[in-house]
Amino acid sequence: MNDDQVLRAQLSRLLEKSDAHTGFDEAVSGIEPAMRGVRPERLTHSAWELVEHIRIAQRDILDFCLPAEYVERAWPDEYWPEGPEPPSAEAWEEAIAAIHADRSEFQRLVEDPEIDLTAVVPHGTTQTYLREVLVEADHMAFHLGQVLTVKRLVGGLA
Repeated sequence: MNDDQVLRAQLSRLLEKSDAHTGFDEAVSGIEPAMRGVRPERLTHSAWELVEHIRIAQRDILDFCLPAEYVERAWPDEYWPEGPEPPSAEAWEEAIAAIHADRSEFQRLVEDPEIDLTAVVPHGTTQTYLREVLVEADHMAFHLGQVLTVKRLVGGLA
C-alpha cells in the first residue's frame, strides 16, 4: 500500500475501532432498558442522552462533509435530545443502528481515493476532510468515556 492508502485505512479504522479505549459497541452494550434514561447523581447526562448526542453530532459532521445542502444546527438545543429517557423502546436500537450506518458512510468517504483528505470540505472555510474525521473520532472517544461512567454508576447491566 502507498502512504495515502495507509492513511485512509488507519482513519477508517479509527472511526470504527479503538486501540486505546473501549469501543462504541462495547460501551453501549448491556445497559438495561430501564437504566438508559437514568442520570447518575451529580452527572448531567443519561446513557440515552449521550448516545443520542453521539448520533446527532456524528450525522452533523458527516453532513458537513457531503456536497448536499448543509444546514447548521443550533447549539446546544439541536445536538441533544429533549429529555433523559428514550422516547420509546425502539429509539435506543434505532439510534445505535443510525450510528453504525453513518459511521459506515463516513468510512466510505474516507476510503474514497477521489477525495483529497487535505481539501476543504464543501461547507467549510478552513475545515478539511482530515480535520473532520479527527474531530469525529475525538468527539466519540470523549463521550464514550462518559457513557462508561454512566454505565458503571447506574448499574442495571443486562
